[in-house]
Amino acid sequence: MENTSARNMWGDYLEEHLEDAFREAPKTIHFCNNEQDANECARLVKEGVKRATSHSLLGLQYRKEPLPKIGDFMVVTDWEGKAQCIVETTKVTLKPFFAVDAEYARTEGEGDKSLESWKKSHWDYYTAELEEFERVPRESMIIVCQEFEKVFER
Repeated sequence: MENTSARNMWGDYLEEHLEDAFREAPKTIHFCNNEQDANECARLVKEGVKRATSHSLLGLQYRKEPLPKIGDFMVVTDWEGKAQCIVETTKVTLKPFFAVDAEYARTEGEGDKSLESWKKSHWDYYTAELEEFERVPRESMIIVCQEFEKVFER
């Protein structure tokens, strides 16, 4: 783990959870592609409002990132890389963009928590994400719906 703040938080977590000492070091992430949204999402995760995130399968494939799996830990940071909390993946579902429902949009906890808001903000995000690979989002593209729970914060 290169991020000192995240490494320190993981160490603090392990002091209280020795059963996880031999687990792979968690991924360090911030949500979104801009400072305002990344910081807002980190705050929502800490408050227990945001309990999911949504990757495009195509984006993960192009970046050669593995699919998330149940039991994965992530250190959530703000835009500047300051660790905010640790979450553990509890559920991973793959579904087409058009099949994401209102319940999942509420679980993701962003904006006004409506499906309409989720679809607009995520469509815009996937458009920007896939542009660098000269691809465009489609209603049928596969979304990796990753649910998690906060397990540690200072």
